[in-house]
Amino acid sequence: MALRGIKVIEMAGLAPGPFCGMIFADFGASVIRVDKTNAVPLDRLSRGKRSIALNLKNPEAVAVIKKLTNQADILIEPYRPGILSMLGGSSTTPEPPLNLLADFAGGGLLCSLGILMALFERTKTGLGQIIDASMSEGAAYVGSWLYKSRDLPVWGESRGKTWFDGGTHFYGVYETKDNKFMSVGAIEGQFYKLFLEKLDLNPNDWPQFSESPEVRRRELANIFKTKNQDEWTQLFNGLDGCVLPVLSLDEAPSNPHNKYRENFFKNLDGLWEPTPAPRMSNHTPVKNVDFLETHVGKHSKEILLEIGYTENEADKMILEGVVDESNTLKSNL
Repeated sequence: MALRGIKVIEMAGLAPGPFCGMIFADFGASVIRVDKTNAVPLDRLSRGKRSIALNLKNPEAVAVIKKLTNQADILIEPYRPGILSMLGGSSTTPEPPLNLLADFAGGGLLCSLGILMALFERTKTGLGQIIDASMSEGAAYVGSWLYKSRDLPVWGESRGKTWFDGGTHFYGVYETKDNKFMSVGAIEGQFYKLFLEKLDLNPNDWPQFSESPEVRRRELANIFKTKNQDEWTQLFNGLDGCVLPVLSLDEAPSNPHNKYRENFFKNLDGLWEPTPAPRMSNHTPVKNVDFLETHVGKHSKEILLEIGYTENEADKMILEGVVDESNTLKSNL
């Protein structure tokens, strides 16, 4: 595993932090999630992680965090600047899914990239560093092409007039006869030519850059309503017409391409999850099929013993409420 031997401490949070931690777990790192005692488990990105639940208002719990972080390579914390220092640390038609850009792409994914670059630099300098991963800055960085391509003709004068958001007829989503959808992305000339050919449309009557894209979109909308999604899928199957079905979360794992590439796997609950990516020639990421979602505090005693506490010390902290050993009941809510 590419990250075997790397130790990560993740302070429990939502979305970007847990996603960043899951990436490290998927590629072999040891990830311990620090939960609050009696926390309601909302994180669904805990596969491959262990959990210790601490009463952060108790000084002994803060001491546990310090001991954990002193033995770790990475600390992931989702708090506003200054919060961690209070615990004794330091830190200065179908629409797109709503929070993929900021939470997961600009937040969690770029955070993991920053951490990996810091780990690599540590091999040369021996020094660690703080990675300040801002979702707004990350989302802006992911959108670099949008800024640097404004001199290209793909952009219109206003929203809804560009090539990519409804301003053209050859790039968009169309409803089918069975109330499902097909996506069309025939931007390149050769793809657009094949697209028209499969629709039995004359290229002379359908110039790609029409002066009336709204009219063309309405005409294509009527055409796509004449067949079911499966019929359109079969018509364009294996061709470079850039026309594909819009799939639901339940349908995506059964897509032939996704099945061939094993893009999804079933966890022990029998539910589909995306396979970790990217794939590396020398290492296979852990699919963690043996791990259910981690219960809050499930591994508390195990982790305490691992970082040097005695059996009696661990039992005493659990008895006094410094540490919560398990929150299985709430995890099943």
